Amino acid sequence: MISFEAERLDNPGYLIEGDPSGMLHAVATSGAQVRASHRAAMEAGVVARMKGEGRPRAVVVAGMGGSAIVGDLLAAVCGPGAPIPIVTVRSDRLPGWVGAADMLIAVSASGQTEETLALALEGVRRGCRLVTVGRPESPLASVAEQASAPHLAVVPVAGAVGRPRANLWGLAMPLLVAASALGLVDVGSPVVEATARRLEDIAHRCRPSSESFINPGKTLAMELAGSIPMVWGASPLAAVGAYRLASQVLTNAKYPAIWGQLPEAAHDLVSAFDGAFAHRDVFSEESAPTLRLFALRDTEEDPRAAKRRTLAVRLAEDRGVPVSEISAEGEHPLERLASLIGLADYGSAYLAIGFGLDPTPVEAIAELKARIRQ
Repeated sequence: MISFEAERLDNPGYLIEGDPSGMLHAVATSGAQVRASHRAAMEAGVVARMKGEGRPRAVVVAGMGGSAIVGDLLAAVCGPGAPIPIVTVRSDRLPGWVGAADMLIAVSASGQTEETLALALEGVRRGCRLVTVGRPESPLASVAEQASAPHLAVVPVAGAVGRPRANLWGLAMPLLVAASALGLVDVGSPVVEATARRLEDIAHRCRPSSESFINPGKTLAMELAGSIPMVWGASPLAAVGAYRLASQVLTNAKYPAIWGQLPEAAHDLVSAFDGAFAHRDVFSEESAPTLRLFALRDTEEDPRAAKRRTLAVRLAEDRGVPVSEISAEGEHPLERLASLIGLADYGSAYLAIGFGLDPTPVEAIAELKARIRQ
């Protein structure tokens, strides 16, 4: 069994050696991704096309894994007041109600995800307005070309190429530009710049040369290590941040994590506070992992959500379960969500390095995909 060694995180030489694929550098490009992808989407004529075709009945975002989260991100940024439904589909079949009145946005960083290709083709057969986002000159781009639909290519940013988990903003910004053109949310240049600057601020605070005691990314990694993380969001926006953190912990550090959203988490996941993993045996020579609650909060929480989060935190603390509270920063929903995602990306990468693992490879996922294609 490999162990987490915190001293690795403050060893400049090891941070280079332990991250040979450059995940930390890729995450540091997040601000540049926001600007470059927004500019490319504007130059591709997304705004004119969306306005010319009018508002659909619903927006359906199709994707898998790290690509699917852009649908959740879009829905969270648009908020519960969005005039039309925004639905994310993570499967190889579209819901029966999806049809010609709806817009299908198929997202795949590689442009060759089997399930996403199947959904794009099914959407074409049903007469959906299709938009695809992914690598240029890929099978997904070919589907768009055959359907005379726009394909929005992911803009290559030095350092992020070949690392889809660190290129979230290259996938998300085209969707946000389209949503803004449809009047679902305001994501103009001031919001884009504020978001990019927020991500650059996080990159500065979480830089490898910043020591653990003042580095929020390294602190998060050390809190995750040795625990069974339960990551909860107290609002739809914070829930997307919670899902991103749990997903990045799984894929970057190959480490289990549980995520949930209040109030649902208070009706089932909270039961774990009374279970076998909620208590640490101080007399045991073995250091078994125990629960730790990571409560993500938004600055604009519904009062009921805020009350539930406060009570859940108090319940955990009463039972001796450690709690880490993480607050979103910024004014616009996109900026606030970016602050949670940026920290999650750094914390999960540092967690992997602390365990002596390269954050980039996902061999089990690659092997499973290969078996599916056989």
